[in-house]
Amino acid sequence: MAGGLGPLETQFFAYVQLRKLQTVKSGELADALGITLTQERELLSRLARRGLVARVRRGLYLVPARIPPGGKWSPGEFLALSTLMADREGRYQICGPNAFYRYGWDDQVPHRVYTYNNKISGERQIGQVALTMIKVADQRLGATETFTTPDGARAIYSSRTRALVDAVYDWSRFDSLPRAYDWIRQELAENGETAARIVKVALRFGNLSTLRRLGKLLEMEGVEEALLAKVERRVTASSSLIAWIPTYPKRGSIDRRWGILCNDKP
Repeated sequence: MAGGLGPLETQFFAYVQLRKLQTVKSGELADALGITLTQERELLSRLARRGLVARVRRGLYLVPARIPPGGKWSPGEFLALSTLMADREGRYQICGPNAFYRYGWDDQVPHRVYTYNNKISGERQIGQVALTMIKVADQRLGATETFTTPDGARAIYSSRTRALVDAVYDWSRFDSLPRAYDWIRQELAENGETAARIVKVALRFGNLSTLRRLGKLLEMEGVEEALLAKVERRVTASSSLIAWIPTYPKRGSIDRRWGILCNDKP
């Protein structure tokens, strides 16, 4: 047991380790430890301030299986996220910069975990894990891949294809255009089934602007007309144009088929 623990803290860790608890909730310790609810609340707050447990939300804490050397502990990002979402009975998928890094398109390690979910909006901090929670409608969740980490935590990511579509759909949040066009070109060159997969996922999860930009890109890459036609049928005819690269100056030629202002020069 780490040094610096008082009798009550030592009793707390002996209790949770004996029962192999991963989380504790306010109200479940008082009787077991023979303390009042006020003492229990002060104990949990004190342990959280010292970095010995991690507060998920008011009244819910993650606890370590054992106190690490030095006495400081923080849950892994997948454990923190899955615990938060399980508590809210919500669905989630890790997206954006985390997915871009996972699939090898971006070599910058994200300092936050970006998550589409159907319950929570805003920033959260659980131990040392920083979360950006992006609340979306239930129908915008899907096209995922799930794996189990070495420590047994379950991680749900947007699939490779879904991440590509979201890099175009959510470009302003993820700062992913024009980089996403190169990622898609790379994937198209490496796998002949990518185009059909992109079209399928884009039709389900993309908006009008996403479909127009992807239609233009797929046409540029020589994708077969039957796939382009599927996208085009969903693209509403409009006299308004959208920029190929939204952050570049709005000047260039016009692609009437997709309603794109081709401003590919900064």
